[in-house]
Amino acid sequence: MKPLLYKTPEDLVLLTNKSKAETKALIKNLKKRKPKNLDDVVHEMHDELFEAFSCLDCANCCKTIGPRLTDKDIDRLAKYLKMKPQAFIDQYVEVDEDNDFVFREHPCPFLLPDNYCMVYENRPKACRDYPHTDRKRFVQILDLSHKNCETCPVVHEVFERLKKDLK
Repeated sequence: MKPLLYKTPEDLVLLTNKSKAETKALIKNLKKRKPKNLDDVVHEMHDELFEAFSCLDCANCCKTIGPRLTDKDIDRLAKYLKMKPQAFIDQYVEVDEDNDFVFREHPCPFLLPDNYCMVYENRPKACRDYPHTDRKRFVQILDLSHKNCETCPVVHEVFERLKKDLK
C-alpha cells in the first residue's frame, strides 16, 4: 500500500466538498442497508491506514478541532498539571454553544511544535477515541465521520475506499 500523504485541513475541506453528494449517497445507503460487516471492513481499513500514516505528521485534529471535555478529563488533566480543577477550567476551558466544556484555544494548548502531545497519557477521552474509525457500530456515526473527513486524512481515505468497494 502506498503511504497516505498528509493533507492540510484546507485540502481536506476541498476534497470533502468535491465529493459531498457522492459521500452523502453512500451514507444514506449504509444507514438504510446497515451492512453487518461494516465494522469489520472499516476496522480493517483503520488498521491498514494507520500502519502507513502517523498522526505526528499531521495533527490536524489538534490544530483545528477541540475535544469535548468531561469532568473526568478535567480532573485527570488538572491533577497531571498539579492544578486544582477550577484553576484548570479558568485557564484552559470555555463552554461552547452546546454547553460542553472545550479548550479555549486552537491549536490545542498542549500540542507541542513537533506535533507531540504534552499530556498524551492523560489526554481527554475524545482525543483517545478520535477519529472513531475503530469503534463499534460505525453506522451510528456516519454523519460525524463525514464531517471528520475535513480534518483527518485517514477518515477521508476510509470514505473514499468505501465508495469504491460498494460500487
